[in-house]
Amino acid sequence: METLRDAAILLARVGLGVVFAAHGWQKFFTLGLSRVAEQFSSYGIPQPAVTAAIVAGVELVAGAALIAGLLTPLAGILLGVDMAGAFYFVHATNGPFITQNGWELVVALGVGALLVAAVGAGRFSIDRVLGG
Repeated sequence: METLRDAAILLARVGLGVVFAAHGWQKFFTLGLSRVAEQFSSYGIPQPAVTAAIVAGVELVAGAALIAGLLTPLAGILLGVDMAGAFYFVHATNGPFITQNGWELVVALGVGALLVAAVGAGRFSIDRVLGG
């Protein structure tokens, strides 16, 4: 049963990590930070250029950390806070459905990241190898 639990945690970590890392990569290398900052500005996000760089960095680096199971509680908390900001500034007033720019995806990703932070990386992780 413990192996099944650790396999489920691994699957959740990798799945969430890939999605977050892809969004961070997109912000850095596909859209570009200046375009992301313009979007953030249109949403009323404070210090949009700085915030765009921080958000892109958190998504890319913490997403990769989830995949590896490295500093998992910290990565999960940072990603949860990231999604809380996306919820508050962008999606909260649009209803739940993503087709209307709603909050369903950011809530699912945010609570998933927080859940992984709470339960830990599991046995199949760098955190475990390092004694965490």
